[in-house]
Amino acid sequence: WFLDGKVSAVIGTHTHVPTADESILPGGTAYITDTGMTGAFDSVIGIEKEEVLQRFITQLPAKFKPGTREVHLCGVIVDIDAQTGKARSIERVMIKNKAI
Repeated sequence: WFLDGKVSAVIGTHTHVPTADESILPGGTAYITDTGMTGAFDSVIGIEKEEVLQRFITQLPAKFKPGTREVHLCGVIVDIDAQTGKARSIERVMIKNKAI
């Protein structure tokens, strides 16, 4: 709210799933809390599930490898008025792929 009308967009992410709260604030700033994760969704926040589960169960250190299955690219497309700098629209985007 502090930046509404002062910036074109505030785009947050916390490497999880996209939130469905994209909006144009009253001052013309596009906003979304979490654009979601870009990476392997068949994972634990991008890391191979088996390795994370093994570390959790055994409490032993383990080297993590990035997941490679069900890779998604998450983000937003923001249309901004070039004259005013105000956002006209914001749209969530998720591009899904099977594997890398």
